[in-house]
This record gives sequence, structure tokens and C-alpha cells, in this order.
Amino acid sequence: MLDKVVIANRGEIALRILRACHVLGIKTVAVHSTVDRNLKHVGMADESVCIGPAPASESYLNVPAIIAAAEVTDAQAIHPGYGFLSENADFAERVEQSGFIFIGPRAETIRLMGDKVEAIRAMKEAGVPCVPGSGGPLGDDMAENSRIARDIGYPVIIKAAGGGGGRGMRVVHTEAHLGNAISMTKTEAKAAFGNDQVYMEKFLENPRHVEIQVLADGQGSAIHLGERDCSMQRRHQKVVEEAPAPGITEEQRQAIGKVCVEACLRINYRGAGTFEFLYEDGRFYFIEMNTRIQVEHPVTEMITGVDLIREQLLIAAGEKLTLRQQDIRITGHAIECRINAEDPDTFMPSPGTVKRFHAAGGPGVRTDTHIYDGYRIPPNYDSMIGKLIVHGRDRATAVARMRNALAEVVIEGVKTNLPLQMRIMADRGFQAGGMNIHYLEKRMAEAKEKSIGLS
Repeated sequence: MLDKVVIANRGEIALRILRACHVLGIKTVAVHSTVDRNLKHVGMADESVCIGPAPASESYLNVPAIIAAAEVTDAQAIHPGYGFLSENADFAERVEQSGFIFIGPRAETIRLMGDKVEAIRAMKEAGVPCVPGSGGPLGDDMAENSRIARDIGYPVIIKAAGGGGGRGMRVVHTEAHLGNAISMTKTEAKAAFGNDQVYMEKFLENPRHVEIQVLADGQGSAIHLGERDCSMQRRHQKVVEEAPAPGITEEQRQAIGKVCVEACLRINYRGAGTFEFLYEDGRFYFIEMNTRIQVEHPVTEMITGVDLIREQLLIAAGEKLTLRQQDIRITGHAIECRINAEDPDTFMPSPGTVKRFHAAGGPGVRTDTHIYDGYRIPPNYDSMIGKLIVHGRDRATAVARMRNALAEVVIEGVKTNLPLQMRIMADRGFQAGGMNIHYLEKRMAEAKEKSIGLS
């Protein structure tokens, strides 16, 4: 077992990792920026190290400082959480070259999956269904690019090979706009990701976002833990997640899950990971693999009873998976609402002091957050301050519990998106389930135009 782990992150995920470590008897080192010295997990960790000033580029993205923190505290391993350096192959490589364990996949795997063109190529070779596309990066020959687009069929979408998080993509409906879209996406990709390679895919007009959670030990064993539906999105950012996905049959679940497991074994995957798909007309289309723990991992934990962070730690310690596919049983339904410190109408961040906080409770209710009375939310990082997760025997029960839980939460001193989440839970389309990735933005636009709430 690992003896001491550096938690190279902040906020709710850092606290979640700390709790899992302490359950296993692993000591923790919290690294933090100067404005984060009062984070809850920093006070609970066995040791803490300040790694720089508030800007993430000088602290949470400061690779030498994080590795130095591991050195001075005699830690064995570094857990990157999600965001920041979690999918940075160079960081994973530096960690292991420095003699520490990176709690995640091998650097070469992260690098492979981080390049969307190469990832799609690898998944096709592994038999994973992919969106029809260019099959590689687009060149400068516009006649050839036009031919590819015609073969795929409009509309198409131009994507950055090194992109992610909804950035570096443009939808093209006609050939007249293709050249400009490719040029603009290349420029944006170069500025944002340092890589101007782009590729083309068929633009699915009404897909859902369905993803498969996997665990693999890198020693010949891998399993899947079912799927999540993350279709409630705004500007390609997830707002609500749930598991299992409405309308997915057990036969579909096992079929796509088996494909993902076989792909893990083929690329010798290690750790927790997520295969993300667009799902339309009963078919799955691979879009990317996230080589880290996901924000929405709790809904999978709630329906399977598996502690995914614990499994990450055990795998990193060199242990083989003890879970087998037949051990995974999906029970009931879980929903997660992301709670952000932002204006619920304009979505502008709302940093400031939390004057009063009361978490929801009751059967099947879980709150993952780092905030507390008097905590000051800094303006330097992502606005997410927590996640509210509920579990019920079926989807209707889970929706009802989430509505009650949202009404029970009290956060005073800053604006939050709680009103938006309550409107989503009351929305008839969401209650029916199975809405596509454009549904939420469409309903929000309609509500704004009519000056009414979602209902």
C-alpha cells in the first residue's frame, strides 16, 4: 500500500481524494496556492506545502513546485484529480522520472488519448465505433477537404486534434463556409493548444452524450461500470449528469461496455478512465477518452457501490483488480447537479465570502463540497463549488429527491446556479428523460425570450 500521497489539486476533488486516502490509512500532503491556505482539505491533510501564488500557472500548473513538494515530504505518489495537470502527459512523465508514482495512466497512454486524431485511429483499430470522419488531420488542399466533406455529408464539424472541454470546434453546414471554418479552427487550436492540426467529423444533429466508466489495472484485467448520461449541457459544459442513462438497455450496456474493456486491454490502460460517446438512433459514436477521474464519478459510485478513488489508489499501488465484471451490479438511479458560484441568469462568476452554508440531507443524498461558513471563494479558479448527488430506487424517485435536496441547500453571500438546477428538475422534458445535448440551451433560450422559467 502507498504510504503518502501528494494531492495536486484543490476544492472538492482534493477533499474527496483526501478522504479516500485516509480510509486506506494513507498519509496526505496538500499542495496549495497562497489564496487557498484555508481550503478544508489543507487543514485536514497530514502535511501541507504552499506551491505558489494565486494564478494557476504559478501554482497548480507549476510542475517543478509540485514535484519538489513530493520530494520534501517524502511522498510516494501524486494524485492529479481532474483538470489542471491530470491529462498532461509531460507531467505524468516528469513525475515518474523523478521517482514517484503517478496515480493515473502511463504517460504514453495519456499522450495517445490527448491527440484526438490518434485516439480515434487507435479506437477504430480496437473496434470501438467512431463518428464518420476524415480519418486523420486535414491538409491544406481545399479540393481534397471539400471532397472529404461531401463524402461524409453536411453538416460536418471541424475539431482541434489537441482540443477538449468544448473548445476548438466549428460546425459547417455548406461547402461555401468550409475553408474559412478550417482556417479559423486551426488558428484557434494553435493559440489554445499549441497544435494547429484539425480533423473533420459528421455533425450529429440530435445526439445524447453517453459515457462508459472503466477501471483497468494495466496487468491484464479491466471492467466497465456502466454508463452515464451527461446530455444536459450549456456551451459544451456539463450541468447535470445521471446514471444509468435513460433508455439504454442492458444488452446495449453490456455490448458497448465489452468493446470499451477490450480497448482498455489493447492499449494496456491503467487506472480509471471514461469513454465518451455521442449516442443517436440507438448507435454509439466514440468522441474521446478522458484518462482521469471525472467530475461526475459519484453517480457511478452511487449505483454500483464502488469507490472509484479507492480503486485508483490500489491500482497505483500495484495491486490487481479484485473486482470482476460479474461483481458489478447496477442498482437504482443517481443524479448529480453541479453547484457553481455564478449568476444563474448571466453565468458570470460570483466569488466572495460564503456567509451561510447548509447542506442537504436525508436518505440517498450526498454532498461533495469544500465550502463552509466563512469560506472565501477566490476569483482565480473554476466557479464550481460543489456537487449535489442523490440516489433513488428509480429515476422518478431520484428526480423527486433532487428537487427536495436543491430546495434544502442554503448558500448565502454569493450567487449560485441553484435556481437553474431547480428549474431543470422541474422541466417536463428532463423529467421524461433522454433529451439531446442541445435541449438545455434551447429551453434556456426559449425561457429568456418569453421571460419565463423552464417548465
